[in-house]
Amino acid sequence: MDFVLLIPITLFLCITYAIKAVVDARVRKQLVASNGDPALVRGILEGDETARRLASLRWGITLVALALGFGIVDLRGWQEITPGVIAVLVGALGLGNLVFFAVSRKLR
Repeated sequence: MDFVLLIPITLFLCITYAIKAVVDARVRKQLVASNGDPALVRGILEGDETARRLASLRWGITLVALALGFGIVDLRGWQEITPGVIAVLVGALGLGNLVFFAVSRKLR
């Protein structure tokens, strides 16, 4: 893999994330400064916090499932990329998303 291509891609992703963070912070600041209904502002901010927590939960469960998939591939001793290896990894990702769905439904 050519790491020269990885640097501009990473830079683009970092700049995009920084812009998103600044825009989100500015929207929150304007929301609080608008002197709107405090219950509405609190509800919106709590909704954002819940969405962030659920996003972290989704990534955590999905990455653990993917790690288990890679563990299965390693335990089986598969060294080449075959449709079976891809099926195990994609299945692990799908299972991770289904587990997240079940957990998030119980949290609500």
